[in-house]
Amino acid sequence: MIDRPTIDRVLAATDIVDVVRQFVPLRKAGANYKGLCPFHDDKTPSFFVSPARQVCKCFACGQGGDAVGFLMKHEQFTYPEAIKWLGKKYGIEVHEKELTDQEKAAQSTREAMFVVNEWARDRFADALQNDADGVAIGLAYFHSRGFRDDIIKKFQLGYCPDRRGFSIGTEAISKGYKEDYLIKTGLCFKTESGRLVDRYHGRVIFPVHTVSGRVVAFGGRILGEKTKNVGKYVNSPESIIYNKSHELYGLFLAKQAIVKNDRCFLVEGYTDVMQMHQSGIENVVASSGTSLTEGQIRLLRRFTKNITILYDGDAAGIKASLRGIDMLLAGGMNIKVLLLPDGEDPDSFARSHTAEELRTFIDEHEEDFISFKTSLLMKDAGHDPTRRATLISNIVQSISVIPDAIVRQMYVHECASMMHVGETLILNEISKLRRNRSNIGNTNYQTDTTANTPAPTTEANTSPASDASAKSKEADTTATTALRPNIATATTDTRVERQELQLAALIVRHGERIIDEGPPPVTVAYYIAADLAADGIVPTTSILATILSEGAEQRQNKQWRAATYFMHHPDAAVSAFAAQQESDFVLLSPSQLAGYTEEKDRLPELVSLQLNTLKYYILSQRVATLRRTLLSPEVRLDMQKTLDTLNEIKNTSAIVEQFGKALDRVVK
Repeated sequence: MIDRPTIDRVLAATDIVDVVRQFVPLRKAGANYKGLCPFHDDKTPSFFVSPARQVCKCFACGQGGDAVGFLMKHEQFTYPEAIKWLGKKYGIEVHEKELTDQEKAAQSTREAMFVVNEWARDRFADALQNDADGVAIGLAYFHSRGFRDDIIKKFQLGYCPDRRGFSIGTEAISKGYKEDYLIKTGLCFKTESGRLVDRYHGRVIFPVHTVSGRVVAFGGRILGEKTKNVGKYVNSPESIIYNKSHELYGLFLAKQAIVKNDRCFLVEGYTDVMQMHQSGIENVVASSGTSLTEGQIRLLRRFTKNITILYDGDAAGIKASLRGIDMLLAGGMNIKVLLLPDGEDPDSFARSHTAEELRTFIDEHEEDFISFKTSLLMKDAGHDPTRRATLISNIVQSISVIPDAIVRQMYVHECASMMHVGETLILNEISKLRRNRSNIGNTNYQTDTTANTPAPTTEANTSPASDASAKSKEADTTATTALRPNIATATTDTRVERQELQLAALIVRHGERIIDEGPPPVTVAYYIAADLAADGIVPTTSILATILSEGAEQRQNKQWRAATYFMHHPDAAVSAFAAQQESDFVLLSPSQLAGYTEEKDRLPELVSLQLNTLKYYILSQRVATLRRTLLSPEVRLDMQKTLDTLNEIKNTSAIVEQFGKALDRVVK
């Protein structure tokens, strides 16, 4: 963990224009700088950098932030990695927490293994280009597969000779590398007799990189007739630096293209990735012949939620891979599938088509995964009722793991039409599956006395924010007298999430400002936190939860500035969110600046409006949930439960109506 003083020194030394210029050509535009946006296909300069505010923003795609946020987005750094990068650039030593002796030893071992791997990569690459066997066997193989020299160098391909007198292990030891690290990385292994043997002898080498570009493992392919007696591929064993379930081949080279296109192509093997790069499509990664793991899905989700899986025409292989794709759906990924023509795989298809032809084919033939799976399995089921029932269960299982209710409903409608069954049947099965996977009644909003929000105090809850907030006094009174049990059991929807982010943005922009002179004075951040805590509201978004908790803690700190504090927050999501709020002020017109000034003057009214709007949405959702509850057998067959539910619907609806009227008056 990097200590706060070090972070502050790095940020104080950082000039965002200097940082962005290393990646984007900029030219002066008044008080700012502008250039082509690196995050989308920008034809005219839409990307502006403000040296005064130390933020950047694209007015076409909306991406923006401070220097740390820019590096995290452009280079896919973590927050500590971005700070270290800036520290190195500006000559500031970045201190991290003191490590234990055990941690230091582990860190030393990890670093030594990376160093050994990087030496081996360079040695393999040199053998491919300069060793007689490397050129005659390894390089000739890559050329026979149609790979250009620039692609061979781009992917750092190599060759490990297989002849008497050559040993990568012996050579490494002669260079000072320890035998222990050669074994731990998997470059070598020991026989029962104790002889050190090269793992990859006689193979062409594919280095595997981490997302930041370090060599974490190798894949080696045997060539020629030797494939008859041994496995075609040999891969590095797992180690303290390599976990195959957390790495994706080609991601280091693909990450910027994935972000720019907001889309990732998933293929099976090394050469599939390389051929697509050679055809001009770089946003592609390989699962290396295995189903995606949760770790790989989390890694991909850092860059995009949109994945297109490229399959060859092998029906058996496709059906086998379908079983692992539910994890992608459960991870909230948007999945499309492209079935290549018979006899083609991504390698061969990319080799025989131009980039434009490849893109056109993908755009015209890809389809969403659920529809693809339904049509594929329908062919097997035919008119057999038993097989069709199994098919429906299979499809329902996939739809049920999708977290977004709107997306689920869309697929229910589509699949019901394709399978000629009622939507109600599918919805009931989905509900049953989702209930079995989670405890019934668990909600996002709940009364939680241990939540990271301050306990409400007398001065925060009884003193009015200002005369302006009195316009919604009726709604406030309703909240304190009748909302607590209702809000505490309400579920969330997208309106609630959006409203929470509106409150978070208000705190970022004005959190340190005094909304009530007191005594004691109450800041905007504390007022919002105390108000929500009084009604037992626990935020569903982690951004608001963090901003509320830490903003309220700063109420006594007169030097605290919310925008600066949260822009430099170690939580990447919080810092990016805060930087986005600040970047919105790049190149504000005079009228927009006037609007911002007016916002400051109307803070009490705006705070009250935003809080009550959130409560209105929560209660509206509560009414909808109660109405659905009436349809459940548990309630429908129990007269007392039915009456209790109807009574709660009536009372909650009355509160919602009061909030609606109060909010309408405030808006007017």
